[in-house]
Amino acid sequence: MKKVHEINEEKFKINSLNKYASLMALGNGYMGTRSALEEDYPQQVRGMYVSGIYNKAYPEDSSDIVNLPDVFGVDMIIDGEPFSLLSGEILSYNRTLHMQTGEMTREVKWKNRRGKSFLFKFQRFVSKANLHLLASKITVTPLADSADIQIETGINGQQTNFGKQHLVEENVRVYDEKVMFATYRTSESGHKIAIAACCDFPESFTTVFLSKNRKLTAKSQGVLYANESAIIEKTGSVYTSLDKESAGQKIENLAVKLAKEAAGRGYHDLLASSGDQWEDFWKKKRVEVNSLNHFDQTALDFALYHMEIMTPGHDERFSVGAKGLTGEGYKGHVFWDTEIFIKPFHLLTEPEKAKKLLQYRYDRIEQAKEKARMNGYDGALFPWESAFSGKEETPEFAAINIRTGLRQRVASAAAEHHIVADIAFAVVHYYLATGDEAFMRKEGLALLRETSLFWISRTTEENGRLSIKDVIGPDEYTEHIDNNAYTNYLAYFNVQQAIYYMEQFQMLEPAFEEKVKKFLKHLYLPLPNDDKIIPQDDTFLHKPDIDLSKYKEVQGSQAILLDYSRSEVNELQVLKQADVVMLFYLLPDLFSEEVIRENLHYYEERTIHDSSLSKAIHSIVAARIGILKDAYRFFSEACLIDLGSNPHSSDEGIHAASLGSLWMSAIFGFANVKIDQDGLAIDPKLPKEWKELSFPLAFRGRILRVKMTQGNIEINKLSGQPMPILVRGQKYKLSSELAINY
Repeated sequence: MKKVHEINEEKFKINSLNKYASLMALGNGYMGTRSALEEDYPQQVRGMYVSGIYNKAYPEDSSDIVNLPDVFGVDMIIDGEPFSLLSGEILSYNRTLHMQTGEMTREVKWKNRRGKSFLFKFQRFVSKANLHLLASKITVTPLADSADIQIETGINGQQTNFGKQHLVEENVRVYDEKVMFATYRTSESGHKIAIAACCDFPESFTTVFLSKNRKLTAKSQGVLYANESAIIEKTGSVYTSLDKESAGQKIENLAVKLAKEAAGRGYHDLLASSGDQWEDFWKKKRVEVNSLNHFDQTALDFALYHMEIMTPGHDERFSVGAKGLTGEGYKGHVFWDTEIFIKPFHLLTEPEKAKKLLQYRYDRIEQAKEKARMNGYDGALFPWESAFSGKEETPEFAAINIRTGLRQRVASAAAEHHIVADIAFAVVHYYLATGDEAFMRKEGLALLRETSLFWISRTTEENGRLSIKDVIGPDEYTEHIDNNAYTNYLAYFNVQQAIYYMEQFQMLEPAFEEKVKKFLKHLYLPLPNDDKIIPQDDTFLHKPDIDLSKYKEVQGSQAILLDYSRSEVNELQVLKQADVVMLFYLLPDLFSEEVIRENLHYYEERTIHDSSLSKAIHSIVAARIGILKDAYRFFSEACLIDLGSNPHSSDEGIHAASLGSLWMSAIFGFANVKIDQDGLAIDPKLPKEWKELSFPLAFRGRILRVKMTQGNIEINKLSGQPMPILVRGQKYKLSSELAINY
């Protein structure tokens, strides 16, 4: 395996601090930390988050993922002058996220206002070997003159969620003149958090401990001579009352014990243990591409790195927020993104993680049934935005309009019901890829049945036809419409699969069967018109067109909302993302290639791609029907959503679903992997820019390694029983390996 690529920042830019804090975030699925710089800057947002720790700042608010106390911040004073890159002169600067090992480093050569030069090296990581551990190391070296150095660091409980304080400080202590320790409790949800930190300063330095205004710190100072380095190592630990493995134990004791033990091992030994886990991850899951564009591999490595650190594979009670654990965008809430864009990577590399993401939904099925009842429906209506409780977390109102002083009501919770079918789709996809009968018999069938009952009750009968009215599809620029193509077809799929699997597992009830058959017979499914265009909804094709060229030039910015109100956009043929194209991605066999081609062209012309989910889906659909030039262009543009030049693209966190869709573009688009009732099929559609693509696949108890070029495909079965496989439409038996030229 070639070296995993790195993310580099080669120049200090105050305008992009928060973007790089997100891009270079560290984590392990249990916790995530933003890579804010050690020293403070105006507008810089620090952040540490633990999966499942949500809280409401006040009763009528929705839950936030809590920004926990910071342990990586450092105040450094050199010869009486605070260290800041906004003063003095930066002689050299480089910051790097080493995705191969999960470490972030920064090297700075800096001259202060007195003309003295210093070399700084900052290192940090969040451990993949121990979910509760994080560590940092700072090396300071005067290059020509001696200097007085003062360093202050510890546990900073002043952190908030954009001004909302969620934590009550319960206790702060210093043990053995070495270990700083603090406990906090969330103000509404009652979760307890224990944090410990241990610092090793140079022996010649004098250290004192201070506690004031929610900050517990160690202040250490001394003198350094020319070319003499001061090394400061810090280990930290985080435990919460939600930790399963801590049941029956005091998390306070566990935090202190781990911080002390880790300090005894030292930074580099701890990093080596974590790095071994990362090495295993890349060996088992990396997608490798030999491309004319070096950046393609960087983007894929970046996507896999973040999908790994955002996913709480340790505990099925938690799921993945829209920004992972890298920021507070969308309040850390869970959307349909998880099932449709993030789960597929885990499903085909480590199915147990995918199962846990579905278990998260199953464990909250009673809350979904309660939401359905409250809204006058049967079955289970899952919340559009979810947190820990399983209740609806979508804010009732958007931000205040600064011109009118009014708030616009958020319609998603009341109408964006396609999430129900998205979860059902994920259940079926999981079963097809794993054959996990125990899951399907219990959790899977319960989810399919209850979601089906919701759709049956969600319809309106008109002249013998069932319609689904007043919905929002994935395209959020068309609200409150009837018979959305994506929603109707996915609802049909949901109910159809429910009766199929209930019959397979001999759990079909006569009353349920009768309801299902009526639904399947009478539900309206929009068909292609004379021009082969599938109407996105009942009214879309009757709305006027406008010139979208200037908005397409600034895709992702929602610039159209500066010229038109949302209600005006709703009455135009303008798409944030194309629902019909999304339908083609999930259910590729519904329509002919000719229909798909015509609709892809029609709807792309009307799509601004203001959704970060849009580009990669267009790439996959285009690749499958052989429009490879466009497919590669869409893929390349999708790679820039986080990694492009916009200095604020990711200020509030990375785009988790967009990163999942990059992996999907490679596997479901260019490799054209397909999983259905018949098994596994591969029909390569590599763009001309890619000479070779290789990747792992987990499928029904087997582990495969697939490698393809422009004219050859090799499939090696690394474990599991022989299996049938369809390659370019031809059926083969895979006993150990296949090599096929085409």
